[in-house]
Amino acid sequence: HTVTTTTSSFAENFSTSSSSFAYDREFLRTLPGLLIVAEIVLGLLVWTLIAGTEYFRVPAFGWVMFVAVFYWVLTVFFLIIYITMTYTRIPQVPWTTVGLCFNGSAFVLYLSAAVVDASSVSPERDSHNFNSWAASSFFAFLVTICYAGNTYFSFIAWRSRTIQ
Repeated sequence: HTVTTTTSSFAENFSTSSSSFAYDREFLRTLPGLLIVAEIVLGLLVWTLIAGTEYFRVPAFGWVMFVAVFYWVLTVFFLIIYITMTYTRIPQVPWTTVGLCFNGSAFVLYLSAAVVDASSVSPERDSHNFNSWAASSFFAFLVTICYAGNTYFSFIAWRSRTIQ
C-alpha cells in the first residue's frame, strides 16, 4: 500500500517567500534613515503638543494637525518599507520617484504648516496653551528641515537613477 503526497506550487512558493524576512539594520545608520527617525519623533511632538490643547478654537491649527498627522503616519509607513526592504519585493513601483514626491510634498506642506503654526501663536489668544503651541511651532520647523534634507537625498537618488 503506497501513499503519495503532493504539494501545490502555491504552498511551496508561499512557504519559501514567507520564511525569508529581510531586515536592513544598516538603514537606520544612514543619514536618510536618521532623518526619517527624526521626522517621526519630532512630528509626533508637533501633533501631540497641539492635540493636548484646545486647538479647535483656532482654525489654523486644524491645518497643522492634518499635515502633522498625515505625514507622521506616512513616514512611519515608509520607515517600515525601508527597514523590511519591501521596496526590493515590489520592483514595479518607481521608489526613487515616490520618495522624491513624498519628501518634496512633505517639505512644502510642512513648511506651510510651520508658518501657519508660528503665525497663530500669540500669548493674548489663549495663555494656558501658549507654551505648547510655541513648542509645536519650533518642532514643526525642525521637521521641515528634516524633510528638506530627505528631499535633497531623494533628489540625488532619483537623479542618479534617471541618468543611467
